[in-house]
Amino acid sequence: MIERGEEAEAGLEVLEGDEGELSIGRGRDVGRVILQTPIAEVKRSPAVAVRPDTSVAEALELMRKKRVSAVVVVERRKARRLVGIFTERDLVSRALPARGFARAAVSRFMTPDPETLRPEDPVAYALNKMSVGRFRHVPLVDGAGRPAGMISIRDIADFLVELCPEEILNLPPEPALAEHPRSEGE
Repeated sequence: MIERGEEAEAGLEVLEGDEGELSIGRGRDVGRVILQTPIAEVKRSPAVAVRPDTSVAEALELMRKKRVSAVVVVERRKARRLVGIFTERDLVSRALPARGFARAAVSRFMTPDPETLRPEDPVAYALNKMSVGRFRHVPLVDGAGRPAGMISIRDIADFLVELCPEEILNLPPEPALAEHPRSEGE
């Protein structure tokens, strides 16, 4: 397939509106990039951590202040290993139905022992866990089980946009406004 700009080099006349097919990511194999790129290379915010005895109200205030929708829960001991994750989904499905939830410890409503990944794991594994487990966040841990970050579905969406910025960021505001290729003779 001849990519844009190569038409003139090949001696082909290019007419307005006859630019041809777009090549995703300038010829990149997006699937291969997702399989080979470590999570550590994806731009993401640092994980926000709370202790198990933190009240739900305090955790929510911290989430609001830091503009995150999940916090990792770490043990009080010196090792500070990950023991859980508290997300907006935990709030809605577990905490809100409970009387006096705001004063209760976050450990009462968190998801204990969440599935985790390491920063050196490929992005494809985060996508797999998020798809299969229906997660929006996956905590990252080091070899000792201490939090090393968090990857969110938003981080991955931004990563995918970085792979194909021209194709995604130059879309018209509404799908109906896009010109769709017509078959020959129409």
